[in-house]
Amino acid sequence: MKKIKKKNIIVLIIIFISLGVLIYSGINIYKWYRDSLNIKEINKEIEEKVTIEEKKDEDLNVEIIEEDVDRKNPYWDYIKMNLIDVNFNDLKKINSDVSGWIQVNGTNINYPYVQTNNNDYYLNHAFDKSFNSAGWVFMDYRNSRVEFNKNTILYAHGRADRIMFNSLKNLLNSSWYQNKDNHIIKTSTENMNALWQVFSVYHIKTTNDYIKTSFESDTEYNSFLLMLKKRSVYNFDVNLTSNDKILTLSTCYNSNEKMVMHAKLIKYSSK
Repeated sequence: MKKIKKKNIIVLIIIFISLGVLIYSGINIYKWYRDSLNIKEINKEIEEKVTIEEKKDEDLNVEIIEEDVDRKNPYWDYIKMNLIDVNFNDLKKINSDVSGWIQVNGTNINYPYVQTNNNDYYLNHAFDKSFNSAGWVFMDYRNSRVEFNKNTILYAHGRADRIMFNSLKNLLNSSWYQNKDNHIIKTSTENMNALWQVFSVYHIKTTNDYIKTSFESDTEYNSFLLMLKKRSVYNFDVNLTSNDKILTLSTCYNSNEKMVMHAKLIKYSSK
């Protein structure tokens, strides 16, 4: 009888533990789903308030970063692409931290991005500053809002619901690479509209060596650019020099790795 009672107690303990784990998991799933719905509602509000206009070069004061490359290089097609222009007045009424807008061809990335005085707040706050585990797209606090640094960095979560930067994983598909129109990023800020040519995509064990924003010399910067270019899973046939400014997008690939994309500035228009 004592043995039977002991077994029953053990069974009850196992049941209670399992039930606790189940309840805990259920609560987390509910929170995850709720946060996802909240992000979609915020996106809908943004879409209703913001118009993204494509601007032709003749309508803007355009500056082109001249390249000494073969005329067959895709660069010559990319610089003909239109820039995007966003009016940030309505966005600033929702959140004064808004710093720009980013579109990445061949992905779901089409968001305003924000910046505050740290790289933690928007890991768990949405665009309207409500607490949300999905976070938002944000620029490194070390970067300038007024002009692009040598390396301007944007971060976001890589959630499985395809929002934020999750679709950066598309970059590893050969079909993404084979469509040359995908090798372009467009940004718009209050001061400048810009076009960026992709030169490196990869996933790597978590490190911070690619998120430097300042460099002591051209030699150091050139070594940095070469490192990023060598990591790429594809050869984009892009020339890089110490005069270039680059844009870096970073997200989680899994719990131990990052998914990273780099592009260099090839055309811009000051507002």
